[in-house]
Amino acid sequence: MTEPDPSFEAPTVALFLRSLAGVGPVRVFLDLAAALAARGYRVDLLVAYGSGAYRDRVPPGVQLVDLRAPVAQACLPALVRRPGLLRALGPIVWLPGAPRVLGAIPALARYLVRARPATLLAAQHYGNLAAVCAHALAGSDARLLLSQRTQISDYLRAGRTPRKRLVLGPVRRLYPRAEAVIAVSRGVAADLCERTGLDPARVPVIPNPVVDDGLRERAAVPSGHPWLDEPDGAPVLLAAGRLHYQKDFPTLLRAFARLRADRAARLIILGEGRERRALEQQARQLGVAADVDMPGFVDNPFAFMARASAFVLSSRYEGLPGVLIQALACDCPVVSTDCPSGPAEILEDGRWGRLVPVGDDRAMADALAATLAEPPAPGTVCQRAGAFTMERILVLYQKQLPPAPGPGHGDACQG
Repeated sequence: MTEPDPSFEAPTVALFLRSLAGVGPVRVFLDLAAALAARGYRVDLLVAYGSGAYRDRVPPGVQLVDLRAPVAQACLPALVRRPGLLRALGPIVWLPGAPRVLGAIPALARYLVRARPATLLAAQHYGNLAAVCAHALAGSDARLLLSQRTQISDYLRAGRTPRKRLVLGPVRRLYPRAEAVIAVSRGVAADLCERTGLDPARVPVIPNPVVDDGLRERAAVPSGHPWLDEPDGAPVLLAAGRLHYQKDFPTLLRAFARLRADRAARLIILGEGRERRALEQQARQLGVAADVDMPGFVDNPFAFMARASAFVLSSRYEGLPGVLIQALACDCPVVSTDCPSGPAEILEDGRWGRLVPVGDDRAMADALAATLAEPPAPGTVCQRAGAFTMERILVLYQKQLPPAPGPGHGDACQG
């Protein structure tokens, strides 16, 4: 076995996020940060602003850098010196509700000058745009990688505000400045190339690494929910995600009401968001409120998945829904909309779980009823999750990164 060269300095990988709020990209980046640190990289986790449910989950050996972004318009003094960047960013920075992450551009540029990381990896539309601008302002030689996590076409289609509808222009103008744009699924990659003209060779597909060694251990502990830990015979359906238009929980509630009319069942929806009151009111109007529980954000959804009768994804659009993979890893039967994109790729066109049309509550109710009546044999669906382990996905990420000295070296360098 070759010993690591002690003179080889561990390269720094900087991961940039909007915040540490409980959304999918945050969990993925935290897990990726831990895995990269274990492989010998120095890892800086940069956040535009440091609030969020996952602030206490930053892995050991990973440095959290809070850029303390003020309002979006705080980037303007820096960008006026680079009018080409300001024009490329377009009007989104001026609009009401402009994303605060853009205000981190000056601080991110200063970090790049000071820390000189080997690689900067960003995520989410506005985080990506901020990273490109900061990289240019700093004149950085860091390898710039962006991460596209949903189909931009669906993001634009669902846009309810001017800034969302206007994001395509900046994406077209600024994404080509990156060395690569990592897409989480084939559907996301194809859509991005079609909408922006990017060369497919610069859009590698790397799925989210959502299955790790600790998942099954966390799945084994009690959920803390009486419907699951003290079952009374009624099957319990589970859903999880932001209470947001994208997730289309109204269709799920209608499907559940149809199912509930024919048999006993319960529904737990994990997550928090702006649609909570509307969903609670809808459940009351449908007459199923007593059988629907919305406990909010939970730290360990895997304990719920391992005990639920079925997991259901009702989304209008996704990129590569990690919760669907995690449910499979917990050996939970799944039903999902065939939304763009990800579910059909994960479930291999229905081999590992039933797919239904987006927005079709009748088809969803029928698929749930069929899944409850004939669930897959234990130990079946968990096999599919093996394709999304951190070990497999990290190999793909390392192809985009400079070589690391090896496990353990990063901790020594932190010294």
